[in-house]
Amino acid sequence: MSSINVSLPDGSRLSFDPGVDLTTVALAIGPGLAKAALAAEVDGQLVDLSHRLEADAGVRFLTWRDDEGQKVYRHSTAHVLAQAVQRVFPQAKVTIGPSLADGRFYYDFDVEQPFTPDDLARIEDEMRRVIAEDQAFSRSEVSRDEARRVFDELGEPYKIELLDAIAEDDTVSLYGNANGDSHWVDLCRGPHLPSTGRIGVVKLLTASGAYWRGDSNNKMLQRIYGISFPDKKQLAEWLRLREEAEKRDHRRLGRELDLVWFSDVAPACPFFFPKGALIYNKLTDLVRSLYRRFGYDEVITPQIMSVDLWKTSGHYDNYRENMYFVEVDGQEFAVKPMNCPAHAIMFASRHHSYRDLPVRYADFGRLHRYEASGVTAGLTRVRSFAQDDAHIFCRTDQIEDEVFSFIDMLMECYELFGFTDVRIDLSTRPAKAVGDEAVWADAEARLHQALQRRGVEYKVAEGEGAFYGPKIDFMVSDALARRHQLGTCQLDFNLPERFDLTYVNSADERERPVMVHRAVLGSIERFMGVLIEHCAGAFPAWLAPVQVKVVPIGERHVDYARRLTADLKSRGYRAEIDDTGERTSAKIGRAEAERVPYMLICGDREVDAEAVSVRERGMRDRGSMPYVDFVEELSAKAAFPPL
Repeated sequence: MSSINVSLPDGSRLSFDPGVDLTTVALAIGPGLAKAALAAEVDGQLVDLSHRLEADAGVRFLTWRDDEGQKVYRHSTAHVLAQAVQRVFPQAKVTIGPSLADGRFYYDFDVEQPFTPDDLARIEDEMRRVIAEDQAFSRSEVSRDEARRVFDELGEPYKIELLDAIAEDDTVSLYGNANGDSHWVDLCRGPHLPSTGRIGVVKLLTASGAYWRGDSNNKMLQRIYGISFPDKKQLAEWLRLREEAEKRDHRRLGRELDLVWFSDVAPACPFFFPKGALIYNKLTDLVRSLYRRFGYDEVITPQIMSVDLWKTSGHYDNYRENMYFVEVDGQEFAVKPMNCPAHAIMFASRHHSYRDLPVRYADFGRLHRYEASGVTAGLTRVRSFAQDDAHIFCRTDQIEDEVFSFIDMLMECYELFGFTDVRIDLSTRPAKAVGDEAVWADAEARLHQALQRRGVEYKVAEGEGAFYGPKIDFMVSDALARRHQLGTCQLDFNLPERFDLTYVNSADERERPVMVHRAVLGSIERFMGVLIEHCAGAFPAWLAPVQVKVVPIGERHVDYARRLTADLKSRGYRAEIDDTGERTSAKIGRAEAERVPYMLICGDREVDAEAVSVRERGMRDRGSMPYVDFVEELSAKAAFPPL
């Protein structure tokens, strides 16, 4: 019997007999890996450690250090939650239980009464018992008829509905227990941990109502959220960060700092007060300053355009449920959800030679997309927004330089906000894609070259590209170590084809350009929400709505304070005076609560010496200094643009 070869990520290879399971492979590599492994990836497909290899394969083991490993860990915990709920509430019907991007998991249940805090405590205790039993997650692939029989007998109508939604050519798999409650089984694609005993600590967080499949026409279910970790220390740190995140919630700070407001007259559409509008405009001004340096031309496009445009682009057929429509002169028009089709027809309206390329169109036009009320969330998921959106029309041989330049722009911008931990994913051709394979291969090679030339680390997400082209996504880590996807750079072979875009090449022949969709901040609204929480509302001096608060100690110091305030404003700084009759400590406390970067305290000594007592946000009084020296310092720290 010939052996099979297992290729590992480090390039090494091991030989085994056919039928070897991945647990045995992990043990052969080392006992440390066997203990740490949670699941595995075989030729790009996630599988359980019980999976057996029958032919040569590339294998990557997933541990807690891998995002995919943590998702398997949390999804397995969700199954334990479901089993525990049915032990405590035998009449409960189970539905789905995914892991979430923020590390939590949930499971939805059909129960007669909402879960109470006491119920959650009982369920959590039962989960610990299931974990202590160290039940194996046993996978079996069955026919549709067998799966239907199982869930008919168990009285699980939601599982039958999910079964009916599985594509005919997809595998139907069940996960049950090898011991303990042998009857407990779930419909699931997997993979899972080897056993429940691999789960360390669990914590159930909240319970709330949730419509089945997110549709308000369906029955209201009860959703339980939870979190799990290998040890108590990690759980304690997560809970600490969660508490800090609640303090930094941009929805709360947006109200407290008088930045943004939401009203039922325009659901999920933010109203920006003057201070919020100032930050918003400064962000767009910052991007505009980058555009001037990196060779972009800003355009303005209509808000409402004929549905014919959206039919040509494909959005009418594939994105219609997220669009708003209006009738004008008996014809159907759509409010634009994105800028790219407008930029495509602008490019098509002009004759272009290969010497004219690249053409870079930037657009801050307002966009409107319908989002279900259940998924909107403050500034991070809205229905009305603007993007620092741009589209580049270029030759294939220009892709590498354009991407390299974009990465330079993006990294320079992120560093200003303290986003120094940036993860980069390169997503390649999916199974269903438009365009010639050779063009895809060339484009992907150029993206690789641009990233390597820039000297940045990146991860390849095989088959995760958009159907219209490969892409690079940029994820930043905020002050609480949460990841947010902000920037993106996407190559598009689809829209140039749909809109018949061409340029005349050096051989005097018509050729299709590549269309590059790119954004640095992404949605300005969403970026503001992320930034507010990242800096807890304490914006850098160049971006703060109020840069300086002038605080006279007594009535006799007010005239001097007003003169300083007026002088600062004349120099272009955003300064305010607090000339209320309150105590100085109260004024300082208010300025701190407003996150003002600088406070200038004015008393007798300062008036006599044309000086100010400087206090920086979050710091003690720095002492007195000549006013002219402070202005010189401010000019360096509050300059715009700060590039």
